[in-house]
Amino acid sequence: MIRTRAVRWRRGMVFALPGLWVLAVVAAELLSPRGTQLVQLLAAAPALACAGTGRRQCVLLAGVCALLALVPLGSAGRLDTTARLGTCCAVVAVVGLAHLLTGGRRRLLRELERAREIAAAAQRTLLRPLPPRLGGMTLAGGHLSVSEGALVGGDLYEALATPHGVRVVMGDVRGHGLGAIGTVAAVLGSFREAAHDEPELPGVLRRLERALQRQLGERALGEEFVTVLLLEVGPDGLVKALNCGHPWPYRLSRTPGRRMRATAVGRGDPLPPLGLFPLPGRLPVVRLTRLAPGDALVLHTDGAEDARDARGEFFPLARVLADAAPVAPVVPAAVVERVRTALLRHTGGRLSDDMALMVLRRDRCRLPGPAPRPGALTPGHRWDGPL
Repeated sequence: MIRTRAVRWRRGMVFALPGLWVLAVVAAELLSPRGTQLVQLLAAAPALACAGTGRRQCVLLAGVCALLALVPLGSAGRLDTTARLGTCCAVVAVVGLAHLLTGGRRRLLRELERAREIAAAAQRTLLRPLPPRLGGMTLAGGHLSVSEGALVGGDLYEALATPHGVRVVMGDVRGHGLGAIGTVAAVLGSFREAAHDEPELPGVLRRLERALQRQLGERALGEEFVTVLLLEVGPDGLVKALNCGHPWPYRLSRTPGRRMRATAVGRGDPLPPLGLFPLPGRLPVVRLTRLAPGDALVLHTDGAEDARDARGEFFPLARVLADAAPVAPVVPAAVVERVRTALLRHTGGRLSDDMALMVLRRDRCRLPGPAPRPGALTPGHRWDGPL
């Protein structure tokens, strides 16, 4: 909202500037002593329209306004025939030149728009939009990048319905913006494959570590790292976790008065981020919480809690989450949008780090459970994949 208002105000000023320039020149000519020749400055109006808007219609309109401004000046006896003719020729010449320049500018803008569409498609392939429902859960995600116009930065997230349950990853690559995209692609690609193949979360995490090592190549240990939070939601709502230096999530649960409260659900100290040190031989999986039907889990990167306003105060994420979902049921998409709006308002639209947010609400239908063993009879077994 803050950025939108500023952009609209700037655009309005750009469109109004040629007209204001014409009015200022006419007023200055009428108020100045006779013999002062300011009327030639009218020829700058089409040039301002060309530089500001790049639209041929605006250039022509500015030229017409400049020519019409000669009428009151001539009626007031401020211009002779030679001055009027010279000014008319100058305005027409500038309009013609600006007309040619706007044509070239429009061609460049079309090429830029095509390049942006291709880049946006590539970024959406990397950080895919989350489905609204997945394996008995309703979910939504959002991302804000420090790099203006970028859909992907240093944060990553993904949710998949697998034979082992709903598996989720949230991560934060060292650094931010477009420079971290290569590492994001390596980690996400490895997770999308390992989440289906590995029966346990430690196996998934070790696959992510190997993918990161291949991506970093010969770089020194600790030069690049990624914080990672791996979650697995079982059929009964039990949430298991492996945490490598990432912020713990929040749980939105119902109070006796139907109001929702946000509580941190982290337990113990997390492992070091991937890339700093090799993973230990034993990776203890944390039984994080059990989601009742209607409860929600909120995953985030440190760009949310570490965001500051002009006075240096941190963004109150827990309070904003409680305000974003005041009563049951939690609407994940609404929570993501309200947190995003509150964060931009808190920072004044100036982000110092990328921010990613994901909200998962457990519904009453059955979640995907472990896959049956080959040859085992499991009457009534069902796996709900992506809806």
